[in-house]
Amino acid sequence: MPEYEFRDVYVPRGVSRNDAQRLLTDHAEYGHWELDRLRLYPDGSRRVRLRRRIIRQLRATW
Repeated sequence: MPEYEFRDVYVPRGVSRNDAQRLLTDHAEYGHWELDRLRLYPDGSRRVRLRRRIIRQLRATW
């Protein structure tokens, strides 16, 4: 079963859709994050949860 780490990002209501998309794209490209869930609130703000897989390196036993 893969393990993930999570990051919550809050995008205020004044941020345009294009700017929010650019922010999430930067997280995906440079931090290797992927979208886990997005919640859009009635006031226009967004709460985004990003995740990325934790890769554990096994110790060599020679």
